[in-house]
Amino acid sequence: MMGTVTMYSTTWCGYCRRLKSQLDREGIAYTEIDIELNPEAATLVEKANGGNQTVPTVVVAPNGGGPEVTMTNPSLADVKQALAA
Repeated sequence: MMGTVTMYSTTWCGYCRRLKSQLDREGIAYTEIDIELNPEAATLVEKANGGNQTVPTVVVAPNGGGPEVTMTNPSLADVKQALAA
């Protein structure tokens, strides 16, 4: 699959660990950004989630020309669908 996946996460987030494991298993590359170490990333996550620092927040930029998609706690299927757009 083409495109880029950026996951905003924390070290203690079980949902983040689960999604990372699924992406790894499927061979989907992603960039991980820890919002506790990056205040700018934390601000981006807050804007995407009504002021909350909800993780994982995932931003997918598909290579097929579709619009960038921001998702909160997406499933693996959601990420694959966004990449295919």
